[in-house]
Amino acid sequence: MKILIACEFSGIVRNAFLDKGHDAWSCDILPSDDGSNRHITDDIRKVMKMENWDMMMVAHPPCTRLCNSGVRWLKSPPPGKTVKEMVRDLREGTNLFQDLWNSDIPKIAVENPIMHKYAKKRIKNYKHYDQKIQPWQFGDDPEGQDNVSKATCLWLKNLPILKPTGTLDGTSARNDIHNCPPGPDRWKIRSTFFPGLAKAMADQWG
Repeated sequence: MKILIACEFSGIVRNAFLDKGHDAWSCDILPSDDGSNRHITDDIRKVMKMENWDMMMVAHPPCTRLCNSGVRWLKSPPPGKTVKEMVRDLREGTNLFQDLWNSDIPKIAVENPIMHKYAKKRIKNYKHYDQKIQPWQFGDDPEGQDNVSKATCLWLKNLPILKPTGTLDGTSARNDIHNCPPGPDRWKIRSTFFPGLAKAMADQWG
């Protein structure tokens, strides 16, 4: 299949599908971390119209203003920000989710945290997420990258529910994402994908 991995600069999901023999490409407004020539640095809304893609996996769209954990900022903005700016960010985030979800690509998977009600109301053709997973469900090594807690929702179009493949039970899962300290790279650490989960997607959807 010709597959577009949207909103990804790490290449983790793209490489998982490449390993299965697919014509996979990643896209983000940032350059690829691994310097791959299979990465397109551009607005995903332009790229998804460039080719007749068979499947689009939206790996990590901007979610700061859409997720439940950030809903408080809509009424009490963080230092240096205004309510108007928060509403603008919410509008931009929901517009992106809406454009991706409503595209005419046959198979679509969108990954995002649990969304608050204000975001849901703004998205055309919004539906409840199809499943909620944890990265540790796809890991085998207690010390590995996948053994972390991060509730992740999947919105699926013409794709089956993802089946857990790991042996971990969640009791040793780390809170790396929640406990990530403030800093210039915090957003990058929190948006990094998980190799076990990426492999399961490629195996089951590819």
